[in-house]
Amino acid sequence: MTDAVAAGAAADSPLRPSHVSARLDDSDPPWPLRPWIMAAICAAAGLAFHLLIDHPYDDALAHWRSALATGIAASTVVFVLGVERRRWHWALGFALGWGVILGLIARTTAAYNIQGNPVEWPFWSGILAVLVATPLFQTRRDVAPDWRFWKLWQMPYERLHSHAWTDAVIGAASLAFVGIAFLLTVLIGQMFKLIGINLIFDLLNDEWFGWMLAGAAFGGAVGLLRERDRLVATLQRLVMIVLAVLAPVLAVALVLFLLSLAGTGLQKLWDSGFSTAAVMMAVAAFAVLLANAVIGNGGDDRATSPVLRWAAPVLAVAVLPLAAIAYYSMHLRVVQYGWTPERIWGVIAAGIALAYGIAGLWAVARGRRGFDDLLRPLQQKLAIGLALLALFLALPILDFGAISTRDQLARLKSGATPVEKFDWAAMAFDFGPSGRAALAEVARSPQKARADAAKSALAAKSRWDLNGPRGVLLLKPLAERLRVIPEGRALPAAALDRVAGSYMCSRAKACVALWLDDKRIGVLGQNEPGDALNFDFVTQNDAGQWVQGDWAKPAPAKKPAVDLSTARIEVETVTQRRVLVDGEPESGTFD
Repeated sequence: MTDAVAAGAAADSPLRPSHVSARLDDSDPPWPLRPWIMAAICAAAGLAFHLLIDHPYDDALAHWRSALATGIAASTVVFVLGVERRRWHWALGFALGWGVILGLIARTTAAYNIQGNPVEWPFWSGILAVLVATPLFQTRRDVAPDWRFWKLWQMPYERLHSHAWTDAVIGAASLAFVGIAFLLTVLIGQMFKLIGINLIFDLLNDEWFGWMLAGAAFGGAVGLLRERDRLVATLQRLVMIVLAVLAPVLAVALVLFLLSLAGTGLQKLWDSGFSTAAVMMAVAAFAVLLANAVIGNGGDDRATSPVLRWAAPVLAVAVLPLAAIAYYSMHLRVVQYGWTPERIWGVIAAGIALAYGIAGLWAVARGRRGFDDLLRPLQQKLAIGLALLALFLALPILDFGAISTRDQLARLKSGATPVEKFDWAAMAFDFGPSGRAALAEVARSPQKARADAAKSALAAKSRWDLNGPRGVLLLKPLAERLRVIPEGRALPAAALDRVAGSYMCSRAKACVALWLDDKRIGVLGQNEPGDALNFDFVTQNDAGQWVQGDWAKPAPAKKPAVDLSTARIEVETVTQRRVLVDGEPESGTFD
């Protein structure tokens, strides 16, 4: 069954000669206000995004703020890329749905590890899901007779492929326009600054203005390009032609590479020092991209050059051995070092590449020169499966941290991984609640080396506190490493937290806090005996917060105007202070 454009969709707009419209689909009436509406929506979203993420950089962003900011950004981008006047409420519902989903993913991811960072592998998996799902939605919106008609497996490939490429071209061009808009605004601001008007220049230094400008530029560019998508389709075709020219180059390189491997073996790949799996999967992705550029949207759109027609099946077949090498590389890594969340994601990526490779080989074996007629529907099904898989993996259903914790803990207990080689930082900061619960269990171990390492990992403020040039740093609690001068004068709790998280003391085996006055502390740290010392101030600012840096130092007073030809010149002796360690200065002068 092949879907045609729904009659109901076409009825939404009056009949008009196609040459009058700049729209690719005559079912879409002109929408002159689209650029302004999209610019206003994205500008408002940019301001809201800024208000949500604006916080002191020394403090973690609240999880609910991460979730809401992600949801607003995702739903706004999906809406402006996919909306049309006909069935606009479909696009709104689709965008809001994905905003909620990605917001929840961001909140779950931010709460998973103690750093509170939402941008982890599940987040990127959710982004991949929405990127693949958007052209699928656009195609269903165009051809479905009503909202209940969701036969995902039966969609016109030409329209689906066109939506995917058009979205990519419009998105990339709009991001480029954002850069141009910023450059132009900077030039205008500098121009007015020359005559003493600093308004625009000052606005550019305000983050809220930057986010609004970026949003307005992106939304306006998307609106302008979408209203001229007939021209965009021509640009898309030009991009595909340019990419198709590269297909024979990559095809020849892959043939020579695979033949060379038959003689050299795989060992050179493992000895290269690069991530073999990552390189193989990146090349396989390029092979799929260039093969699709050659075969086009349909039989009438495929390249006619014999060289290009020869290169496409070679690329389609080459994906399978590349994916197999990537999968085997990941297998060896897991056997050697065990499971981690990154390796689980790598194995899944290699499995997806294998699926595309098998589909390409089957299509070429069955279809020969007409392989693309078989490959297109297979790729459509793979895209739908990829979107569903990416969404499933992004949701908090499978806990890769728990899987990795069990495996790594078993390797530690069996002796396969010695204490000094064990990745304590990953257990504390990458494996989520399961990893930290396992560390708490190991901290009670009768084996002192393991228990001390686990305690250090639990006490660390960041993963970098555990990794030094000589490997893992097994640090004592800060109270045992910190010396306060004068002795007996305690540090306020907020000042102690700032000292503990500073670069001077977080990884230092010896740390000194020297009271300079009631609002200023000099902090010295040394990672290893004999190493250079790190020094900085921890001061209390006017808001009562303890921060790193000499914020208590008063700003220089404004000097009166002088006439040097008649001014009195004299030399004054001043007394200043500096910190000495064993008689050697370790700080600049202050006061």
